[in-house]
Amino acid sequence: MATRTTEQPGEEQSGQPRNEQPGEELRFRPPSLVAMENNPITTRSMVRRLPQLVRRSLALAWKVDRRAVVALLVCQALSGFFEAFGLLATTGTITALISSGQITERLREALPSLAILAVAAGLRALLGIAVNNISSRLSPRISREAETQMLDAAINAELAAYDNPGFNDKWDAADRGAEVAQDLITESQQLMACVASLIAAAGVVTVLHPALLPLLLLAALPQGIAGMKAARVQYETSRAMSADRRTLSLLRWFMIDKDIADQLRSGTMADFLLARYRAIGARVDTATDKAVHRGARYALLGAVAGGLASGLVWVSLALLLGAGQMSVASAGTAVFALRTVATSLQGMVGYGTRLFRTGLYLDDWAEFIEEAGGHRIRRGSGVPAVPRVIRAEGLTYAYPESDAPALDDVTLEVRRGEVLALVGENGSGKTTLSKLLTGLYLPTKGAVTWDGANVGELDPQAMWRHTAVVPQDYAHWPLSARDNITLGQPHGGDEAVRTAAAHSGAHEVLDGLRSGLDTLLARQWWGGVELSGGQWQRIALARAFHRPAGLLVMDEPTSALDARAEHRIFAGLRRMAEDRAVVLVTHRLANVAVADRIVVLDHGRVIQEGTFKELTRSPGLFRELWELQNDRGVPAQRGELS
Repeated sequence: MATRTTEQPGEEQSGQPRNEQPGEELRFRPPSLVAMENNPITTRSMVRRLPQLVRRSLALAWKVDRRAVVALLVCQALSGFFEAFGLLATTGTITALISSGQITERLREALPSLAILAVAAGLRALLGIAVNNISSRLSPRISREAETQMLDAAINAELAAYDNPGFNDKWDAADRGAEVAQDLITESQQLMACVASLIAAAGVVTVLHPALLPLLLLAALPQGIAGMKAARVQYETSRAMSADRRTLSLLRWFMIDKDIADQLRSGTMADFLLARYRAIGARVDTATDKAVHRGARYALLGAVAGGLASGLVWVSLALLLGAGQMSVASAGTAVFALRTVATSLQGMVGYGTRLFRTGLYLDDWAEFIEEAGGHRIRRGSGVPAVPRVIRAEGLTYAYPESDAPALDDVTLEVRRGEVLALVGENGSGKTTLSKLLTGLYLPTKGAVTWDGANVGELDPQAMWRHTAVVPQDYAHWPLSARDNITLGQPHGGDEAVRTAAAHSGAHEVLDGLRSGLDTLLARQWWGGVELSGGQWQRIALARAFHRPAGLLVMDEPTSALDARAEHRIFAGLRRMAEDRAVVLVTHRLANVAVADRIVVLDHGRVIQEGTFKELTRSPGLFRELWELQNDRGVPAQRGELS
């Protein structure tokens, strides 16, 4: 959502005038962040979540490679077993070494225990290598699986999602989750390794003396709490700054985008945009610094408390030894076990904190996957045939947070074999209406039907296979010329492609390409060919003409074409309409003479309808616009004035 912001005294940039009027900028606050502020994450909830996150990481890995997951779990279990076995052998080794007698005799007695220690250490090292190998193989696959699921969710979101505040921020948060998903299995296996090591060492410590284990847990608790609080602060700050980071990304793109590089320079906007970039960057830096300082304070408190608790553990061990409740050999084993337990606890705190932070980002990913940012397509399953009649009945559509509907109580229809033109001034609702007729949008009120079937009850993919759209802003796909026309859905072979190209005039473009249909149209990235605006529009028209028969929507289809190319399109439009319903959106009123009917829109309402001849002869908005477009007297030349 947009929030109004004003500059504070002293915020004036060097060399830049202060803005006198408050401005607006996109500073969306995601509902999940607001909910987090109202219900802060507690340490208890964080600890409870760790097993869930481990299960989630294993579930993702299970989808990627089941055998690898099984091998990973087996290796972790065996590693813990061999560690416990080695620690138990430590007591026998120390007992043999400190007993009375000749050194050679004592070494001989200690040899079996030493062999067990060496074998256990070697096997644990091999298992560690295997675990690292497995997790390294799984990590990129998990990240790619997460990205694939996120892309699938985005593709299956309603088009209206892009008009809703925050959808792109939810996407950015989910994208961050997909990015860190590759860390999930690594952090999970590291946490599991620490748990396995802790269980093994804790079992040995408990056998030596039960009082030592709770003291060790007490020593690790302060650092664990501090680490998780720091993770929560970092996550909350990252989420709060998501809109600012996206704005920085957009500004970077606009400052290097080839299509507007000339306007950036001729408009001398560089200093202004750089100043805006620095100001937003400073805001992000300030928030990050605050988060870092808060995290450092938590870490300092945790280290102090943990150090005091660790001192208590070693004092307790010395008292037990002095009181004769532990033998020297057992005390030596306890020292090794205590170090192992302490290391494992510290690892659990560190890896658990990282895993929790990763899990918070992954929550955003999971939320997006489940509902596609709250806009997953949920329509019917009806499979339509090629439509004969497409009708809008009492159609009303309002964009999110709009003060007035873009369309209000519109009723009209278009039939196969007919050309219907939509005419009106800017903002009258022409493009919105065309998107509703194709089912790209669903109405707020009223209905759009294809042969009597409500579009909300139809399978959208099946419906869109019967639509062809030439939008105002058409895609320049970084693909071959053939794929740019067929959209990866060829039918009829290259002959059908060339026929569609001939109807749009794109055959002249294809004939001039170095490799014909195989030419890559992506010069800026991979050394392909760069087309002009008019050439791209011919390609866009060819891709629409190549689509199977159904509904053809053309929104300002000749805005970039020269007069000869434009004449070719409209001269052949009647032929294109023989097996299609055609909706033509244009401001060039001379072009709508080809239409069977013309619907005139004004502020989202239908105010006139008729043929070209009827509307040019009747008073109303159409005739007014027609007369304005034809009021182009040739001014006297400079030489004629003298």
